Amino acid sequence: MVLDPPAPARPSRRVVLRALGAATAGALVDPAGLLAAAAPPPALASLPLLTKAIPATGERLPVVGMGSWITFDEPALDLFIAPRVEVLRGFFAMGGALVDSSPMYGRAEEMIGNCLRPLGRQPGFFPATKVWTPFQALGRRQIADSQRLWGVEKFSLLQIHNMLAWESHLETLRGMKAQGRVRYVGITTSHGRRHEAMAEVIAKEPFDFMQVTYNILDREAEARLLPLAAERRVAVIANRPFRRGALIETFGRRPLPPWAAEIDCRTWPQFLLKFVVSHPAITCAIPATSRADHMAENMGAARGRLPDAAMRQRMVRYVEGL
Repeated sequence: MVLDPPAPARPSRRVVLRALGAATAGALVDPAGLLAAAAPPPALASLPLLTKAIPATGERLPVVGMGSWITFDEPALDLFIAPRVEVLRGFFAMGGALVDSSPMYGRAEEMIGNCLRPLGRQPGFFPATKVWTPFQALGRRQIADSQRLWGVEKFSLLQIHNMLAWESHLETLRGMKAQGRVRYVGITTSHGRRHEAMAEVIAKEPFDFMQVTYNILDREAEARLLPLAAERRVAVIANRPFRRGALIETFGRRPLPPWAAEIDCRTWPQFLLKFVVSHPAITCAIPATSRADHMAENMGAARGRLPDAAMRQRMVRYVEGL
């Protein structure tokens, strides 16, 4: 396969942020043409979208989804809605499906609903949120509120956030699934916490999805959770693939290794995401962003070649040596 020539050095995300400035109501400001620069090159964009099967059903999901923690927690004003509409528009246009949120994320669910309305019905859309309350009865009300805020008939995936009151909420979610009111049921943890407790639950309960923190430096899930998910046929969503942007801030100042072209990576976000989604047990990664150019950059990781086991080790060695 003939690769495109190496791309010229690109500004960091922080520099891009300054260059683009704030969005005006209804449009994004792009004085430097950086939105187009961030998109996958034509040769890469023409390649098939990378997807993985949900073990419970065989349904396939694109390997890059979208999170909404912090990035969508803004007031319902055009100043904030307009750029996020463009994030979602680009996400769907590039084949994205899974959008993840939670009542824990402040106004994020309301913002998602405000952004979805002008876009209309999107084929393949996979809405995913969570229940996060210590009380079962409040959980049912919370799910109904989330459905209203998103403006969806039903969620594709409902998850128990950070294992809070998981036994009582699992009863609710199983009942909803049996009634056809949700398609999949999941459970989450983050920041590397509760791995042992999560493993115990996954080993005995038939969850469809599990969500954990996993990135090129935070690899604790490889020890037990990811092998267990593969054994139990549980789909895995990887949260915090960039450590809330810290990995990009740290490594983005350094050059990508020249061999990154062997896995069709042009930028650090693509390099970091391809490491995550290339793990055999990971179904989808959910980087969060409020920027359309960053979304295009992230979605570039959903096409082209993925690293094999040997390349994954090479990637870890390179990053740990910086």
